[in-house]
Amino acid sequence: MISCRRLYLQRTVFRSGRYNARMHAKTPPLLIAAAASLTGLLAYSGIAPYDRPTWAMEVAPVAIALAILIPTWRRFPLTNLLYACIFLHAVVLIVGGAYTYARVPFGFQLADLLGIERNPYDKIGHFFQGFVPAMVAREILIRGAYVNGRHMLGFLVLCVVLAISAFYELIEWWVAELIGQDAEAFLGTQGYAWDTQSDMLFALLGGIVALLCLSRWHDRQIESLTRRPGATGR
Repeated sequence: MISCRRLYLQRTVFRSGRYNARMHAKTPPLLIAAAASLTGLLAYSGIAPYDRPTWAMEVAPVAIALAILIPTWRRFPLTNLLYACIFLHAVVLIVGGAYTYARVPFGFQLADLLGIERNPYDKIGHFFQGFVPAMVAREILIRGAYVNGRHMLGFLVLCVVLAISAFYELIEWWVAELIGQDAEAFLGTQGYAWDTQSDMLFALLGGIVALLCLSRWHDRQIESLTRRPGATGR
């Protein structure tokens, strides 16, 4: 993990204005391709979704992410690893929105493979709901040098993951109270009594897997990002 001293220096570099991403005149081609692909998938998924209100609620996070990431990439570019994670999560959300999570074809194939009756695609979505926010939280905490120590960093990242997952479950409850039976496609419980708890468990597992598998790679990318031209003081 990057040392606390180095984290402090990185935060000083970013906040002092010495890091000036505007020096990079051209938008990275892969970033353009990713944004264009997601925009195209988003539009295509909205042509004839299974349930349009559900589609709108499921893909809203993708539209919000694009609206934030595109105009801010120069001022605060993210690591390529994090961009890739966000892209994969967006695809999972778009597919779930187009079919509804209980009807995604891949979920039925996975259910047959596992020998279960319930379409498990929603658990894939909740796994990514923990996996990707864990990486987002980790990058923000490291680059801002908001926390000292590897163990405290991991603890706070998982707290963020569970907070996001819990808040999403509250949103599902509010939607169910607002629109009643019509919320079933959005909730995707498929009659499972412990759906809320298992959703949060899969989000937690996603966060843990992200930390265990990607932390070192993520550290290297953050360090490389801060060493771009203009990232070091004179």
